[in-house]
Amino acid sequence: MTTTLTEPRRPQKTTDREGQGPSRRTGRRRNWAGGLAGWLWLVVVAVPLYWTLITSFKAQNRYYASNPLVPSGDPTLENYRLVVESDFLRYFVNSVLVTAGAVVPAVLFSFMAAYAIVRGWRMRVLRAMNGLFLMGLAIPLQSTVIPVYLIIIKLQLYDSLPALILPSIAFAIPLSVLVLSNFIRDVPKELFDSMRVDGAGEWTTLWRLAAPLTRPAILTVSIFNALTIWNGFLLPLILTQSPDRRTLPLALWTFQGEYGVNVPAVLAAVVLTTLPVLVLYAFGRRQLLSGLTAGFSR
Repeated sequence: MTTTLTEPRRPQKTTDREGQGPSRRTGRRRNWAGGLAGWLWLVVVAVPLYWTLITSFKAQNRYYASNPLVPSGDPTLENYRLVVESDFLRYFVNSVLVTAGAVVPAVLFSFMAAYAIVRGWRMRVLRAMNGLFLMGLAIPLQSTVIPVYLIIIKLQLYDSLPALILPSIAFAIPLSVLVLSNFIRDVPKELFDSMRVDGAGEWTTLWRLAAPLTRPAILTVSIFNALTIWNGFLLPLILTQSPDRRTLPLALWTFQGEYGVNVPAVLAAVVLTTLPVLVLYAFGRRQLLSGLTAGFSR
């Protein structure tokens, strides 16, 4: 008897063309219009910044005789020296005092008010207060200049730094309460309940739970209010008179004469005025971006 051994059949390799269908290449459609609009917006933003920077290094007598978009062949620091010698340090200190004196109380009060509104939403008084804050968003600063001016006169605070700080606090509170209350609502209720079970009071819960979890929002409203108050021009113009109480935006008038304007000196003052804002943004950039985009990441 003979036995025949059969070798196991090896699976035949199938080519890509035989085993698979024709590969479909899904091409991504490029948004040429969006890209072109982005580059156009970059040019619109970058050209004025470039012109401001190069003009601040030009001499005044050569400003009108040269191409505005070409850097000077012999740059000078005379404009910056003129700005520093024109009481720039005093105006800078005034702006710092007004900004810090308005931002810190406004953010502190707004944070406590937002916490009370969220935690005590069932109370009719707090709901009415929240509606009052929302109404404040609909009132522009320009429409309240005359009432604010009369109140400052009655309080005998005209031509002083508190005359600039108090209205700035009032106008910074509504938006800050709105942003902070939305962030506090996103904190899980179970965390508040666990703090209450552990015996923590409302003040302890406020500073040890709500404050750390809403730090990006606190930094966001702080930087936004600081930029708004730092660049404020209308209130210093209406509520101050003496040169010793001027802030940096109002101090730019120093370089405006009766028959002309020292454009390079004004732009040098603009550059020096912008530097603190850039430093503030450089240190708080990450938390500022996280606070602005937190609503989109949920």
